[in-house]
Amino acid sequence: MDMTRKAAALGLVLALGGGIGCRDGRSGAERPETGQVAPGGERATATRVVEAPAPAAAPAANGRDAGRTPSERTIIEVARAASPAVVSVAQPGIGSGSGIIIRADGVILTNAHVVGDAQVVEVGLADGRRLEGRVLGGDPSVDVAVVRVEAKGLPVAVLGDSDRLEVGQAAIAIGNPLGLDRTVTSGVVSAVNRDPRGIGLDGLIQTDAAISPGNSGGPLLDSRGRVIGINTVVLRAPGSEGLGFAIPIDLATDVAEQVLETGRVHRAFLGIALRDVEPQLARQFGLPVEEGVIVAGVGRDTPAARAGVQPGLIITGIDGEKVTRSGDLRRALRAHDPGDRVTLHLLGPSGEADVEVRLAEAPPL
Repeated sequence: MDMTRKAAALGLVLALGGGIGCRDGRSGAERPETGQVAPGGERATATRVVEAPAPAAAPAANGRDAGRTPSERTIIEVARAASPAVVSVAQPGIGSGSGIIIRADGVILTNAHVVGDAQVVEVGLADGRRLEGRVLGGDPSVDVAVVRVEAKGLPVAVLGDSDRLEVGQAAIAIGNPLGLDRTVTSGVVSAVNRDPRGIGLDGLIQTDAAISPGNSGGPLLDSRGRVIGINTVVLRAPGSEGLGFAIPIDLATDVAEQVLETGRVHRAFLGIALRDVEPQLARQFGLPVEEGVIVAGVGRDTPAARAGVQPGLIITGIDGEKVTRSGDLRRALRAHDPGDRVTLHLLGPSGEADVEVRLAEAPPL
């Protein structure tokens, strides 16, 4: 089978249900606020390994803390300090998740999938108040949303630096699993910069701190009580307890700043649907590489279409950097602004080629 026939056959497979980017494709992934298998689509950051923050000094033992280990006392202190800023976020009659207050005048971070298409949600504060929350905006492609309640002097979470995370440092999750307000679980940062297959998110923090339905949108904290991530999804497989993932706080706050300043998130846009090249797929269709990203679809009148990018081509690089999977490409695009030019390295029936694409601004989601 020559490359032209192989590309055509591959395009047929993609058209019959292999498309990525047109739907989420979160097979096996659960959204923690519902516990249901997420509907099918797509969704980064550079490697986040620098210097681990110094461990917090254990609080001095008093009568109440006598007999507790330093690690237990640390978790207790983090829970006491951070829990007042954790809220519930609910769409009445649909489901609920969690959120975290980041400004005393009522600005809250949560997941885009927690608020869905709602313009107004119900926010439950730690002091028992139930307030109307207005959804200011967000970015479903990174699963972050910003909500605001009309209130002053609210308890505020301390934000950390997710770029400085080290694998193995403490991770503490607080949220409202199954409606049980401000539940605390603990573990470690299991990995950083994760791109779990089938979830459509990338650059995630992986943790073994238990995350359950209802934890979505709640904070993942370090041992000093600083928010390092926004809990977003659990990946489960038969016989496993599930792996929890969080959006790095640096990415989440970037979304929040754009929403608060302009009312929306401005993203560079290429206009293609993607599918990762996998060894089995490569063998089946005789592809020339076992890594890269297949162009599963190209939107009409998009930057990719105008540059001549076609379905069936394989992207193996961008601006001289290797692309092994879709997360690499999304990370690179997020580092660009609308109007920037990027060079894609493509493989196809005619061989290899570099194509320059002028990025546009992504349409509102």
